[in-house]
Amino acid sequence: MKKYLIVVNSEKDAELNITNSVKNYICSRCGSCVIADCLDFCSDRRAAKELTRDVECILVLGGDGTLLSVAGETEDMNIPLYGINLGTVGFLTEGEVTGLDIILNRLLSDDFTIEERMMITGVVKKSDGIAYQKRALNDIVISRAGFSRIIGLNVYVGGSLLDTYEADGVVISTPTGSTGYNLSAGGPIVSPTAKLIVITPVSPHSLTSKSIVLSGDEEISIEIVKKRKTQDTEAIVSFDGGRGVGLSAGDTVDICKSERITKLIKANDVNFYEILRNKLGGTPI
Repeated sequence: MKKYLIVVNSEKDAELNITNSVKNYICSRCGSCVIADCLDFCSDRRAAKELTRDVECILVLGGDGTLLSVAGETEDMNIPLYGINLGTVGFLTEGEVTGLDIILNRLLSDDFTIEERMMITGVVKKSDGIAYQKRALNDIVISRAGFSRIIGLNVYVGGSLLDTYEADGVVISTPTGSTGYNLSAGGPIVSPTAKLIVITPVSPHSLTSKSIVLSGDEEISIEIVKKRKTQDTEAIVSFDGGRGVGLSAGDTVDICKSERITKLIKANDVNFYEILRNKLGGTPI
């Protein structure tokens, strides 16, 4: 690959020293490269499409949140992403600042593989008929709003009631997102290339409410149940940690596997389980 777009989180590379170093290295080896700020890239769809014209790879400099934002804007562009970690843990951003020349050489010489990551689609159906739809690479999270102490959630799978949660919320996670909020909420870690959906309640007020792993072909519907008479907005739904959409009693969120995927480039020889062990403080080998 010779044609790149670098999307950088300028809060993590304020002087653009790392960004310019990556650009200069690519250009010195007969590649071409354009730089865009993540905030600008993700706020102007038309400009994003223009910037990605003829691009073979998008290099994302930042943390996992930055990569998720870029993935959301490029979901219909069929361009593979490669994340370079400028954040903390970084499960999605494979590359590290140290040894970047080795990674860039592999990209420039097409010495890499591409992993296809499953996405999910959420459709918000409100009682007044207003709908909102968005895809997520990591997760769709329904959480309490305002001063609501807990929220009530009827969770249906394939049209049948799975459970009624009284909880702080619920995380609907892809395999990619299983190491994110799902993990923090006590959910299982899933191999990122699997085709599964994980439902994990957040701080449920029950000893029996546990995570459940579903086939990727299952369809999930979550209905908001009225808990507080004095509060109109009971909950908020967010997609990959983005801005939330308010939900009231009677509103539903329908979730299923998306027809789209995200392509992530793998350019080193460290597998997921080694990354997992290293990132989560396992015993080094």
